[in-house]
Amino acid sequence: MDQVLVAYVLFVAVAVVLTHRYVNRRSIRHIRGPPSPSWLYGHTISQSHEDQVGDYDFARIKEFGTAWRTKGCWGRDVLHLADAKALQHIFHKSGYHYPKPVESRQLTRQITGEGILHAEGQDHARHRKIMNPAFTASQLRSFIPVFRRSAVKLSEKWKQILQSANSGSERTINVQSWLARTTLDVIGEAAFDYDCGALDDSKNEVMAAYHNMFADSLLFTSGATMLFRSTWKFLPEIVLRCIDYLPTRESTRFRRTVKIINRVSAELVAEKTESCLSGKADNKKDIMSILIKANASEDPRSRLNMKEMIAQMGTFLLAGHETTASSMTWLLWELSKHPEWQDKLREEIGCIRDRVTTRGDSDFSVADYDAMANVIAAMKESLRFHGIVHMLVRVAEREDVIPLSQPIVSTTGELISEIPVSKGQYINASVCGYNRLKEVWGDDAHEFNPARFLETKTGQITVGVFANLMTFSGGLRGCIGWRFSILEMQAILVELLENFKFAIPEDKPEIQRVPAGLMVPMIRNKMNLGVQMPLEVTAISGFT
Repeated sequence: MDQVLVAYVLFVAVAVVLTHRYVNRRSIRHIRGPPSPSWLYGHTISQSHEDQVGDYDFARIKEFGTAWRTKGCWGRDVLHLADAKALQHIFHKSGYHYPKPVESRQLTRQITGEGILHAEGQDHARHRKIMNPAFTASQLRSFIPVFRRSAVKLSEKWKQILQSANSGSERTINVQSWLARTTLDVIGEAAFDYDCGALDDSKNEVMAAYHNMFADSLLFTSGATMLFRSTWKFLPEIVLRCIDYLPTRESTRFRRTVKIINRVSAELVAEKTESCLSGKADNKKDIMSILIKANASEDPRSRLNMKEMIAQMGTFLLAGHETTASSMTWLLWELSKHPEWQDKLREEIGCIRDRVTTRGDSDFSVADYDAMANVIAAMKESLRFHGIVHMLVRVAEREDVIPLSQPIVSTTGELISEIPVSKGQYINASVCGYNRLKEVWGDDAHEFNPARFLETKTGQITVGVFANLMTFSGGLRGCIGWRFSILEMQAILVELLENFKFAIPEDKPEIQRVPAGLMVPMIRNKMNLGVQMPLEVTAISGFT
């Protein structure tokens, strides 16, 4: 009898607690949004299958303002934010209180392992502390020759192709593929002191493993997969790890890629660790050598274990080449459509080259690159206009109130300037939406105009780590390698503009901004070709 009474009391107590939580839950139902096409899928399919990345968010911002509500799977409310103050609050001011949800962390672990992109909270802080010495200003300056060597090799390869070209069509080059090979060689040498050989051999195993990976795995995710992912937050860790071995399109592709990358990374980590501990790598400045030394000097309780070290290298290989190559690809596309800016950049590069020659140097320094105001402006504008990570997903770890810099109208017609959220609230931070807000970037925010970055702006709310963009995220989780990427882009862009002119091919292929994890370029009605950015390339004789 006593046991029954105790069970009854516990049941009532749990029911009261759950009822209290439900009644007092901070609902976002007063936030306006489009009607849901399906209770089962919500807006997930329409959002992930959009024709051009960003168009969905741009339309919602125009209709509802910088905060709106959609439905996820099973009728779950999802808050979307493009507001500057809201993003600042989540990414800068809230520390680790808005982590990635289970679904995002699981996908990240499947792609890169348990590295810095997967870590949260104090684990992330531990990863970042050990990695920081590899990304200091002086360390980055030492990579300039690495960037230049691969950029020059790319120029030589293209010149060889163009010398044998007989027609305009033969001068059309898929620049994305070549840029990916270039940046893979760069990250191989800079991160591992390892020659990937991607520019010399298109069948390189690391390059082959990454080729079209996002398009093969994350392009146009099926409704069944979305429903499955929505259950992951209810699964224990041991079950989540079993997902890696399911015969799905995504898991199969990730498993095949990670197997190769982990094997290469493990071999390199072991080799570098032995060299560093024996003192043979004291003068080595590649990222892995610095990371191993920093890791060895830490308290044993704060060090990265071998699995984390291997994942870190896999993260460098993927994030260090794919993102930069894609960003460069979109920039060359915009410069092809805006030849007046291409000429302006080339003229500026020529002036700085004359300065270098006059002082008796053979190549550009960091100061020379920093003096190229138009080049930097064009890079910033392309990163704004074509942020390849178009959305960041977060979940509230506790109850909170998110402020807005631009008030929105609620479902009852009330003007609101803050949004209370409950623990567990899913939030989609619209990177593409913020990067094209007219209130932040001007009335021509949907146009490519590098001149906006040549003007002095005051009073802006601090959001991202670079140029106030959200392209590299922000705050504690801002991309640790953003300076590396920017300097690499500068070196490659300058080399290419010194030696080549870029134009849209005569057949004018229609390029789509396709959602495949990253925003990748594909030719409409030719998606079977994979990631493509065909541009007409013409060598400039006697420019340098």
